[in-house]
Amino acid sequence: MYLLKRIVRKMVHISNIVLFIASLLLVLTTSLLIVLVESENFPTFFEGFWWVMTTVTTVGYGDYYPVTMAGRIIAIFLYIFGIGLVGVVIGKVVDGLAMFRRKKEEGDIVYKEKNHYVIIGWSQKAKFAVNEMLQTSNNIEVVIIDNLEKAPILAENIHYIRGHASELATLEKANISKAQSVLIFADDTINDDQLSDGKTLLIASAIESFAPEVHTIVEVMEEEHIKNFEFMKVDEFIVSTETISSLFVRSAFRKGISNVYGQLLRRKYGDDLYYVPLSKGWKTYRDAFNTLLEQGATLIADRNNLSINRMLDESIPSDAELYVICDKVTIEKIRLES
Repeated sequence: MYLLKRIVRKMVHISNIVLFIASLLLVLTTSLLIVLVESENFPTFFEGFWWVMTTVTTVGYGDYYPVTMAGRIIAIFLYIFGIGLVGVVIGKVVDGLAMFRRKKEEGDIVYKEKNHYVIIGWSQKAKFAVNEMLQTSNNIEVVIIDNLEKAPILAENIHYIRGHASELATLEKANISKAQSVLIFADDTINDDQLSDGKTLLIASAIESFAPEVHTIVEVMEEEHIKNFEFMKVDEFIVSTETISSLFVRSAFRKGISNVYGQLLRRKYGDDLYYVPLSKGWKTYRDAFNTLLEQGATLIADRNNLSINRMLDESIPSDAELYVICDKVTIEKIRLES
């Protein structure tokens, strides 16, 4: 027993590749040997392999067993060496899975996929953003960057990287140069809007210098700071305080208008704003408008141009991005037919 313990302890320190190869060779070799020495009890290689696997995993169904001296010697060899070797391999596999989960919880991972969405700065707003993204599409991959001790969300398609988003090493871990978009949320723990926007600007400048081609959207606390972000060539800005204040005022003057904005901003209920691909049969905006209207959708914009109803007879440019208001069933039908 003491000798067996020493052998197992030494096997723990052997590299994983050597252990896996040794285990594979042990299983295959003993499976072949038991078939050769006891061909009557083990007529095929599969029966031998089955017996070896039930032996080294200590299952022992008893449906196959050796009866000759040579076969029993092979069995004794498996009892002494095989069970210990395979046990160590199984233990390393379990430890590897536990370590991977721990690293994922602690944000100590390297994301290698592409076309993902990166969210920087965890907050309640970021949580709502993740939920909205998953409601939009279940197939997207989201990477969250923050300095929390543990991942705020654990899911198959949500990943967490712990670190400062202004540091190159953290951005490389998130593979930000291959991302679809980056969303930078203002730090809610900073009460001073200037300091909050300053931190956001630092992160945005790091991203623009490292991955200038990635579409970057930032939350800005004060509108007068937008010019600084424009200088860093940030793509889009969301002025947090201005948006909320404007919605409050509009609701005060026209009761219920907030519900209209709510439908356009969330996918939980009612009609929503959707992008529609161009159709070859559309030459003018009127062609697109009439076709979409017949399908139950209202064409309202080309990118940020909301004056579609005043330019119906104009030709649609090849790089147009058309947006409609409709329900989910209608947009899915339109996309299938396009």
